[in-house]
Amino acid sequence: MTVWEMLAVAAAGLAAGAINAVVGSGTLVTFPVLLAVGLPPVTATISNSLGLVPGNLAGSLGYRRELAGQRWLLLRLLPASVLGALTGAFLLLHLPASSFEAIVPVLVGLAVVLVAVQPLVSRALARRRAGDEPSGRIGAGRLAALFAGAYATGSYGGYFAASQGVLQIGVFGLLLRESLQRLNALKNVLTLAVNGVAAGAYVVVATDRVDWRAAGLVAAGSLLGGYVGARFGRRLPSAVLRGAIVTLGCVAIAVLLTR
Repeated sequence: MTVWEMLAVAAAGLAAGAINAVVGSGTLVTFPVLLAVGLPPVTATISNSLGLVPGNLAGSLGYRRELAGQRWLLLRLLPASVLGALTGAFLLLHLPASSFEAIVPVLVGLAVVLVAVQPLVSRALARRRAGDEPSGRIGAGRLAALFAGAYATGSYGGYFAASQGVLQIGVFGLLLRESLQRLNALKNVLTLAVNGVAAGAYVVVATDRVDWRAAGLVAAGSLLGGYVGARFGRRLPSAVLRGAIVTLGCVAIAVLLTR
């Protein structure tokens, strides 16, 4: 990579760290940049997952106040997210690279749609909770559905991280009567677990497929971005942020289809 390319990757990591802390889908910023500097899709995905872990940690710490009272739920959903992450990482590492390259434009397209419709989902969830008080009581059936949702979104995140957080907020918002800020805090911790476990699996069994320079640049940027996002990200105009993410997602699809 040239110096300018390295700066672009670090800047993308910073933006992704901030976006992940507030919304999710920061991969739609880093992934197109990693492709643009010449990384193959699977290497870009693995290096990106490694690089985003520090940003996930910073974002989780920044939202620690919103985690108050959610320890019981987190302890039950974390195992599901970890199992999902291992499933997704296994699929990424064992399916042919051609399979990943064929399906990833579809996954990016799904992520773009999810980001675009997120305001509608958020408003629908807010209307659903209108007049309801948050309840700490979760029945066995709802807990099983939450476990399944955490496993499914963890599997998606372990395979390809784009909009994992948007999926989590959508699933958990339908099953929990919590504010969106508290759902976002829950999402940040589970995303940290998924990316951390998947990254560990990649390091152990696929070190040769990691671009350590790219991962390090994304990590440095995402660490600062996660802090900035958790502290100031709520002040950003959501429409501008969402438009930028959707645009970059479309760029990623174009790059993938023309490789």
